[in-house]
Amino acid sequence: MLLKRPVLGFFFCIVYLTCYVVNKYVLSVLKFTYPTLFQGWQTLVGGLLLHVTWKTGFVEVGNFTRSAVLSWLPGSVLFVGIIYAGSRALSRLPIPIFFTFHNASEVFASLTRWFICKESASPTKFLSLLLLVIAATCLPYYDAQFDPDGYFWVIIHLLCTGGYKTFQKLKKSSVLSEIEQQYINYAFSVLLLAFAAHPTGDFSGALEFPFLYFYRFHGGCCASGILGFILVLITVKLKSNSSSTHCGAWTCFAKILSAALSPLIFDFVMNAPTLFCLLLGVVGDALLIYTERNNGEGRS
Repeated sequence: MLLKRPVLGFFFCIVYLTCYVVNKYVLSVLKFTYPTLFQGWQTLVGGLLLHVTWKTGFVEVGNFTRSAVLSWLPGSVLFVGIIYAGSRALSRLPIPIFFTFHNASEVFASLTRWFICKESASPTKFLSLLLLVIAATCLPYYDAQFDPDGYFWVIIHLLCTGGYKTFQKLKKSSVLSEIEQQYINYAFSVLLLAFAAHPTGDFSGALEFPFLYFYRFHGGCCASGILGFILVLITVKLKSNSSSTHCGAWTCFAKILSAALSPLIFDFVMNAPTLFCLLLGVVGDALLIYTERNNGEGRS
C-alpha cells in the first residue's frame, strides 16, 4: 500500500518530520512562546507564497464569491484554533504525546458526524476509536514530564481539529477546493492573529525575547514558514494523486517516523506505561485507516 507513490510519499514524510522538528526547536529550545506572532508569521509566509504560486500558475485558485468565503469562515475560525492551541501545546509537550492527542481528534470528529449525519460505525472502527481514547486518556497519568498547561492546550487543539475535520466533510460539496480553503484560512489567520498580538501581550513579550536578533531564531522562523507552506502543497498533491487510504497511511507513517526520531533530538523521559500508551495510539490510528479502506470512507 505504501509503495504506490513512493517518491511523493517519502518526500511528504521528510517534509512532515522536518516541519515539526523546526517548530519544536523554535517553541521549546529557543522558547519563543508567542503563538499569535509565530503562527501569524507562518500564515503570512504561507499566504504570500500561495499567492505567488497562484499568480505564476503553479497552483489553481479560482475567483471564489463572497458567499463562498463567508460560508467557509467557521472553518477558518477552527483553523486559527488549531494552529494557536497546537503551538501552545507543542511548546510544552513532546512530539509523540502531541501526535497521540492529535490522532484522538478523529474520535471527536466521528462522534460529531454520528450525531449530525447519523453515520453508523463498524465494530472495527469503534475499536480503533476506543484505542485512541484509552491512549489519550491514560497518557497524562503516566507522563513523567506532566505539564497541565500543555495538556489543556492539546485538548483544545484536539477539539478544534475534530471540529475542522467535521466541518470540512460537511462542506464536501463546497465550490471551494482545498487550496482555496487554505488561501482563505491564511488570510483570516493573519488578520485575526495580528489584531490579537497586542491584547494577548505577545507583542510586548517578544520585544524582550533574548534570541530576537540571533540567526538561529531568524533561520528557524523562516524555515518554519516555508516548510509549513511546502507541507500544505505536498499534502494536497498527495491527496490528488492517491486514495484517501494511501494518504492516511503515509500520514500515519510520517507521524511514526517523527515520533520515533524526535526523542533523539529533544528531551523526552519515557517509561514503560507511557510507551505502551503511545503504541496503543499508533495501533488505533493504523486500525482506523484499515477500517476506512474496507468501508470505502475518506479521512478529511
